Amino acid sequence: MGHIKKKRPRRGSLGVWPRVRARAIRGHVEHWETPKSLTAPKLLGFCGYKAGMTSAIVIDNRPKALTKGEELKYAVSVVEIPPAKVFSIRLYSKTPYGLHLISEAMADNPDKILDRTISLPKKRVSTFDTLKTHLPSASYISVLIHTQPSTTGFAKKTPDIFEIPIGGGSIADQFNYAHSLLGKEVKIEDVFKAGEFIDAHGVTKGKGFQGMIKRYGIKLERAKAEKGRRHRATMGPITPARVGWWIAQSGQMGSHQRTEYNRQILMIANGKEKRVTPDGGFVNYGEVTGQYALIAGSVPGAKRRLITFTHTAKPRANLFTQAPEIKQITMRSQQG
Repeated sequence: MGHIKKKRPRRGSLGVWPRVRARAIRGHVEHWETPKSLTAPKLLGFCGYKAGMTSAIVIDNRPKALTKGEELKYAVSVVEIPPAKVFSIRLYSKTPYGLHLISEAMADNPDKILDRTISLPKKRVSTFDTLKTHLPSASYISVLIHTQPSTTGFAKKTPDIFEIPIGGGSIADQFNYAHSLLGKEVKIEDVFKAGEFIDAHGVTKGKGFQGMIKRYGIKLERAKAEKGRRHRATMGPITPARVGWWIAQSGQMGSHQRTEYNRQILMIANGKEKRVTPDGGFVNYGEVTGQYALIAGSVPGAKRRLITFTHTAKPRANLFTQAPEIKQITMRSQQG
């Protein structure tokens, strides 16, 4: 018999290509989505620390679901989200080569905790009055925010700094809104609400340098293969005399920048008022005593990792955005 070609799916999704190590350990956002319904100025995202996963029993409230009114068991992610502080405002102008920073103004008395991350200037780069003079040429406004991780379960001391744009309304409205936040705390309820669908940006667990069998899931060689089993057979034809990028090879696995789309916020609560920590605490994290969000499904990253939430970039049609009733959250110990 002649050779029979067997069809199979390709090894390694091109949707997550290239498989390289992330430049930073926190979620990076390429595009900040502004909801069409947003009319007043508002922050377009927020950040929190992943505590772990558990399960919850909810009442299905989707109008057209076959299981409407029944109890469903969801795998949920617990993300602790302490209040963040706005310490700087930035004005940008849009150019053919991207955004160009025009001016920046810091708060008068930024928290001393920022010294752990950046060197605070003795003289301010730009005062608020100077910033106001550049407003006519600005077309994009964002704020710099730092977290307050000392209130979290794992008591991290070094704050994380991230930049969040402001969307909705006119540039003047956005500027006034940013000025009203300068030097003040911002909470997750100021940006998102329970039942809303979001995108979760993060960096996956790092697994180091791995072989092609584990990295791409290609088939093992036969048991008596001459040079071992855990490698691919051919690396391509003789002509062209080079190895194609599509050939499965060993390399970095994990620690990749990834985004989980359309994750619903089931609940936003306080750990002291509504307990979510299992008996013995979350492994490698501790107890969630502050503000947290319960997210349906999984979010990328290891525990304690910073996760960035944004408005969904690929909203599905006819999404029911009313948060379901949560009957029970599993408190069984995760130790051992």
